[in-house]
Amino acid sequence: MDAKSLLQLTKKPNIKIFSGRSHQDLSQKIADRLGLELGKVVTKKLSNQETCVEIGESVQGEDVYIVQSGCGEINDNLMELLIMINACKIASAGRVTAVIPCFPYARQDKRGESRAPISAKLVADMLSTAGADHIITMDLHASQIQGFFDIPVDNLCAEPAVLKWIKEQISDWRSCTIVSPDAGEVKRATSIADRLNVDFALIHKVRKKAGEVDGMVLVGDVKYRVAILVDDMADTCGTICHAADKLLSAGATRVYAILTHGIFSGPAVTRINSAGFEAVVVTNTVPQEDKMKHCSKIQVIDISMILAEAIRRIHSGKSVSYLFSHVPL
Repeated sequence: MDAKSLLQLTKKPNIKIFSGRSHQDLSQKIADRLGLELGKVVTKKLSNQETCVEIGESVQGEDVYIVQSGCGEINDNLMELLIMINACKIASAGRVTAVIPCFPYARQDKRGESRAPISAKLVADMLSTAGADHIITMDLHASQIQGFFDIPVDNLCAEPAVLKWIKEQISDWRSCTIVSPDAGEVKRATSIADRLNVDFALIHKVRKKAGEVDGMVLVGDVKYRVAILVDDMADTCGTICHAADKLLSAGATRVYAILTHGIFSGPAVTRINSAGFEAVVVTNTVPQEDKMKHCSKIQVIDISMILAEAIRRIHSGKSVSYLFSHVPL
């Protein structure tokens, strides 16, 4: 074996970060945090609406990370991600990791009705078939989605960043109550309440049919307290806006909502503007610039440093468990 071949075998792969079109601002922040430039890639739609991807640099033997969030034109962005993964894989990338801050179809994680699909499992299969070797995501709607994959999945947590925001932005946080808007978020809410050493309350929802809340019952005391609603995701915001009204009528002095994924589709922005929130705080797993122009209550927590540190640790073979309790400096 000559010296050049030996050098290629012993050379440590470089990190290459490519961005899809769903959230290029977040991709750039991750790259800046790592001191890297985004990889060259051209993505476009052909005249027949097919997605076309061209990777503009060599990825042979490299450690490739593709950042694409499940937001906006979700189906187009998902297809773009699959093609980018496959393009890197057949170009002999050493490892391809899909960084998906907001996982698409995460709410379709079980069969709610007869003959209903489990679309989150289908997405998992598609990512594996495309050639993904690893998945990085954040606050999955249902943690069991990790079990849909036969490849490693790192489900990062926004909780440390949320705790930091509460302590820095809410002066009287020591007398607040953390509120779960439904039974599904009890674990998240109690974890935050325990780490802040504050009280916890629960709102029980009574539904007539899917997507329509018939009534709410508050379990716990929020009178003369700051109430902080926590949830993994808000879409049309019907639930959290009803919950805010319920908390104010129960005597809460101020109401905040802190969410990991602010989807804000349909009438969401109008509802938030009309509701009694002091602020609706979301992370930037989904772009919020356009929504913030129409709603002054929306504030954003940057989580790019968490994703960047996860990439750095995975690349160097270190544990990411540190990120479940700390925000990287």
